[in-house]
Amino acid sequence: MEELVIRDADVVDGSGAPSYRADVVVDGGRIVSIVKEAADAGCQRPKARRELDAEGLVLAPGFIDMHAHSDLALLRDPDHSAKAAQGVTLEVLGQDGLSYAPVDDRTLGEVRRAIAGWNGPGDDVDFDWRSVGEYLDRLDRGIAVNAAYLIPQGTVRALAVGWEDRAATPAELDRMRRLVAEGMEQGAVGMSSGLTYTPGMYAEGAELTELCRVVASYGGYYCPHHRSYGAGALEAYEEMVALTREAGCPLHLAHATMNFGVNKGRAPELLALLDDALDAGADISLDTYPYTPGCTTLVALLPSWASEGGPEEVLRRLADDDTAERIRHHLEVTGSDGCHGVPVEWETIEISGVGDPALGAYVGRTVLESARARDASPWTVARELLLKDRLAPTILQHVGHEENVRAIMRHRVHTGGSDGILQGAKPHPRAYGTFPHYLGHYVRELGVLSLEECVAHLTSRPAARLRLPDRGLVREGYKADLVLFDPRTVAAGSTFAEPRTLPTGIPYVLVDGRFVIEDGRRTDVLAGRAVRGTPR
Repeated sequence: MEELVIRDADVVDGSGAPSYRADVVVDGGRIVSIVKEAADAGCQRPKARRELDAEGLVLAPGFIDMHAHSDLALLRDPDHSAKAAQGVTLEVLGQDGLSYAPVDDRTLGEVRRAIAGWNGPGDDVDFDWRSVGEYLDRLDRGIAVNAAYLIPQGTVRALAVGWEDRAATPAELDRMRRLVAEGMEQGAVGMSSGLTYTPGMYAEGAELTELCRVVASYGGYYCPHHRSYGAGALEAYEEMVALTREAGCPLHLAHATMNFGVNKGRAPELLALLDDALDAGADISLDTYPYTPGCTTLVALLPSWASEGGPEEVLRRLADDDTAERIRHHLEVTGSDGCHGVPVEWETIEISGVGDPALGAYVGRTVLESARARDASPWTVARELLLKDRLAPTILQHVGHEENVRAIMRHRVHTGGSDGILQGAKPHPRAYGTFPHYLGHYVRELGVLSLEECVAHLTSRPAARLRLPDRGLVREGYKADLVLFDPRTVAAGSTFAEPRTLPTGIPYVLVDGRFVIEDGRRTDVLAGRAVRGTPR
């Protein structure tokens, strides 16, 4: 007898087709049968060792977070309710060009310091890997949800070239190609870049094109955080479209949006650009989070020249008064490339987390508010905070536009991604709320998407991008990565005031056919594993 039958569920199968009522039978980690009520009236209903009454609940494929920063959180926090409670059953890690494989001892230390604001310093993690394959093996020991990995181009460049702002030599480019090929062979699904973060931003288009050719040869995709989401945003999108077309590489645009005052109401221009490329045969997808503010690190706003050489060089420059004044001028007057070419507006920069608890008074306040409280300039406050906290502060950037968010989420190649940074006392609520916020706010309350459309955006579309033949749909033979939610009550509990509040209306989540959320509570099941790409 099979393990589980989910009885009388309203199945939204991920295809975008209308829902139907059915009993769904799970055994051995897979969906073994689906008995539709209308088609099988009068037939004997399936039985199993356990029956779950799903009356009033929607059964859907587990959600796929196409942009996650859980690279260390999955290892240090077996509970991982931040994602499991949302119905997420697969996360894509290695984002924005910086993560922890492939590395050597030098590069690992540099990367840990550079992205401590994203993932913490990692002092509580045993870094017993160096290659992509070894990192995926570490995930295979058991994690809360499944995880796929993108090779981080910035880390690859740090390993082969260093943190200098210069072109790679032919030998260095060859080494980067080999590193990317090795990572793809070991199970990565593609490559990411952070082209407003050092050292990835130092790569010219020709270098990126060569690496994308390698990724494409293995059937992977390129996921860039491109060079600007502010001034020059459309040009930055155009560069990525042209670059990947030349390389013959599928393109997935990370947290695709149009931010800052210069881009208010301009989402249709971006979508027209993408539609033209798609109609011409380009392979493009994108992800977004359903909120207007962004989230990154405070140090990321600095001009690229100030970050050349790595974290220790940044601190040295910040400590020098003359150099710090140059940094301020680029930030506040000319608009630094780290701030997307837009002069920084300190009233939009909210400190969301610090590494040193003694600096907690800054959290939840904008830089401008802290400056006024001290009768100091905003740059003085920002500079001191960076120095005292050794570049660890994370920030919310209140620079988005609701009309852009809604327009992009309707697009035919849209998928969902949280871009969730789990560090800090007041992280962005998207880390805990992205997927129920789509379902509760944008589907039920606003009707921006239908329920069937939205589920497809969060399941089958990302599974297709990841080339996963047995995930993303409720189908016989598919993996039993499933979520059951109440469409009448599902909602994000997280807010900007209380960002770690778990969602409501998601009582059951299964990974590999095992309950990781049961009756609304996290179980002790660690059914997640690395989901490896399959080289073609």
